[in-house]
Amino acid sequence: MTKEPPWKTRLAGLAASTGIRSWMSTLDYRACFYDQALDARYGSEQPRIYVFWHEYILIPLYLRGHCDLAMLLSRHRDADILARVAFHMGFDCVRGSTSRGSISALMEMARLGGNMHLTITPDGPRGPRRQLAQGAVFLASRLGLPIVPLGLGYNRPWRAKSWDHFAIPRPFSRARGIMGPAIHISPDLSRDALEECRLRVERLLTDLTVAAETWAESGLRKKEEIVVRPQSKVLLPREPAGQSPGKLTLLGTDDEAAA
Repeated sequence: MTKEPPWKTRLAGLAASTGIRSWMSTLDYRACFYDQALDARYGSEQPRIYVFWHEYILIPLYLRGHCDLAMLLSRHRDADILARVAFHMGFDCVRGSTSRGSISALMEMARLGGNMHLTITPDGPRGPRRQLAQGAVFLASRLGLPIVPLGLGYNRPWRAKSWDHFAIPRPFSRARGIMGPAIHISPDLSRDALEECRLRVERLLTDLTVAAETWAESGLRKKEEIVVRPQSKVLLPREPAGQSPGKLTLLGTDDEAAA
């Protein structure tokens, strides 16, 4: 196969990003947070690594552009258009993978000055579905950055016949997200310890994803929920002493019927 001319890739990326904005703007977005301060839209001196399953990549792309986020994408040609989409949606891109190119990805993060967050779909680019590769934990350990798992879900999405069963939301449907706590990974982990951390992050990310999908399907409201919109980086508002209204205490409780 001949290599696609760069202008075609740029044009495809622009067209895709325009379509994504139009399609995703019809959804109702709500989220719960273990700690709202971990939301990338709030300025932070501590970069983080956000992980979510590949099938739900459209939600972060639409909601959190221009929030100092760099997306780790495969070096494979299939990701060229996605890289252009991410660019138009307000993301930087690091080309590499969690299985190959990790060293170059580390060098690129160092070049960015350590002032940007990194987003990783840890089961991408080719699966297995919802199986977290070790690379995300390895990067967190080497860079000294916490991992923040993000469970995402739609109600009754269409599913592509792809390895990840890519989720395509129905127009005007519900999208829900549950952001977990920051997970700190120790440096210089042994191979066994790295695997234990990988399994721990994988289980939590899967649990959060299932909880978000169940929430989206149910149509219920949560007392802790926050309406989420596409917003660029802002300063975290100061809260009165002793109050932490942005923190989620329990999942799956205190639900109320949707209005």
